[in-house]
Amino acid sequence: MFPIVSHTPIQRFLQAQCWYTALPALERDAIASQVFTLSAARGAVVLPANEPTQGWYGVLHGLVKISGRATKGRRSDFLGVAAGDWFGEGAVLKNECRRYEVVALRDTELLCLPSATFHTLFASSIGFNQFLVGCMNLRLSQAMAMIEAGRTRSPEQRIALSLSRLFWNRTRQLDLTQDELASLAGMSRQTANRVLNALQQQGVISLSMNRIRVLDDAALTRLLE
Repeated sequence: MFPIVSHTPIQRFLQAQCWYTALPALERDAIASQVFTLSAARGAVVLPANEPTQGWYGVLHGLVKISGRATKGRRSDFLGVAAGDWFGEGAVLKNECRRYEVVALRDTELLCLPSATFHTLFASSIGFNQFLVGCMNLRLSQAMAMIEAGRTRSPEQRIALSLSRLFWNRTRQLDLTQDELASLAGMSRQTANRVLNALQQQGVISLSMNRIRVLDDAALTRLLE
C-alpha cells in the first residue's frame, strides 16, 4: 500500500470520475486520503480468491483478468478489466470473500476505495449510486453475452465478442497472448489461432508480438449480429 500524494495520477484518476467531482470539496479530500494502491507485475496474482475484499477496485494503469479455479487445478478466465474501469462491486456490496482471483496481464496498479468509504457513499450519494448502477448493468450485459456465447455462438463470434467494446471499451490494443484470449473466449488455443488469423486476413485486427489491435469495430459488430 502506498500513501496518496496531491497532483498524482491517482488524483487525476479520481478527478475523471463523475461521482467524485460531484461531491463537496471536504468529501473529495477525505476520499483522496482514504484510497490506496496495490501493484503487481505482469503474470502475478494481485488479488487472491477466497479472501475478504478490501473495497472497490479501479485499474489505475495496466490490465487484469478475473479468473476462477476449475476442477483439477485448471483456470477459467471470465473477464478482462482495462485501465480506467472498476470491478469488485458485487463482493463489497455483499461484504463477502472474493470468489475469483485477479491476475495482472501487464504491470498493473489498482486503486482501492475502501469498503467503509464505499458503503458511506452508497448510503449518501445519488451520483455514486447512479454510476454504480451503470457498472452493474455493464456486468449483467457481459455475463449474459458470455452465457449466450457459450451456448449458441460460433468460435468466430466468441472471439469477436471477446475483442468487442462490450469488454474493452477503453482500449483497442490488447497485450494478450493467444492462450489468454482463448481462455477468455472459452476455446482451445488452436481454434483461437485459426480465428485470429482469419480476422487478420479480413483486415479486422492486426497481430504482432502478443498484441492484438482492433482495426475495424464495425466488422466485429457485424459478426455479432
